[in-house]
Amino acid sequence: MAENDGFTALVLDEADGKVTAEIRHLDDDALPDGDVTVAVAFSTLNYKDGMILGGLGRIVRSYPHVPGIDFAGTVEASDSGRFKPGDEVILTGWRVGEVHWGGYATRARVKADWLVPLPAGMTLKQAMAIGTAGFTATLALIALEGHGLTPESEGEVLVTGAAGGVGSIAVALLANLGYRVAASTGRPETHAYLEELGAAVIVPRAELETPPKGPLGSERWAGAIDSVGSTTLASVLATLRHGASCAAVGLAAGPQLATTVIPFLLRGVNLLGIDSNLCPLERRLEGWRRLADGLPKDKLERITHVVPLAGVAGLGGKILQGRVRGRTVVDVRA
Repeated sequence: MAENDGFTALVLDEADGKVTAEIRHLDDDALPDGDVTVAVAFSTLNYKDGMILGGLGRIVRSYPHVPGIDFAGTVEASDSGRFKPGDEVILTGWRVGEVHWGGYATRARVKADWLVPLPAGMTLKQAMAIGTAGFTATLALIALEGHGLTPESEGEVLVTGAAGGVGSIAVALLANLGYRVAASTGRPETHAYLEELGAAVIVPRAELETPPKGPLGSERWAGAIDSVGSTTLASVLATLRHGASCAAVGLAAGPQLATTVIPFLLRGVNLLGIDSNLCPLERRLEGWRRLADGLPKDKLERITHVVPLAGVAGLGGKILQGRVRGRTVVDVRA
């Protein structure tokens, strides 16, 4: 598709407090400002996308709006020296799909600084099978390793919300790197799926939903990646081993945290906040390199399913209800 031919997009509008979604064909002059125009091939469906599609959380403030918080595609036009037409690129973060029009369109225009080159040996589809969720999981692992976590650390590494997007990638990546992984989920039907990804132990969600009676529980986890928050995060902090760290992302169950300073004072645990939105270029490149080198492609294929752009709106509610497993790739061309 050549620029000026127009493009197809999933467009959100709001009226009387209700958000509606419609596939439209738009002219190129509707695109936002930016110095790189990308022919988008794939995007993904993330938890935040589900909130945006449902008009929740006031994440989007201006309508009409094109959602999709990440995308992968091919550069069509560039006013930047960093990219030229034909380059394959990835975009995650920078509030794309929230403030700036995002990936649920066959064309996007963005700032060059927001893009990273597609890593060697990775396809555009694979990049979005990883997407924002996988990139966030990798940033969490990098943070944990920066605080001393190694495959030789005593105890398992706990992943909560393990059947979701961040959790699935985290389990597969950790297991492939030699970590012993404990995967927590509230969905018994996903146990075999998580074991296929490499989980050594399955921890029922209910076991973590009630923190220990005192400020500390038995030392258990060598580290943790938590995407649930709330009482689950409090339970994790109280049961980390001495000096261990928990990387918190997403907080699907809410940001409230009922804990004390005791785990931090008496066990020296660390709570690491992971934000993949505004991330320096060097860290972005490191994260994608780790994913290209460390994530087994066969496992990536098993956790991925592809939907056409027209099917996205109907899946928003399902992902908010925890009924979407693994990674949902959106083929915006279909």
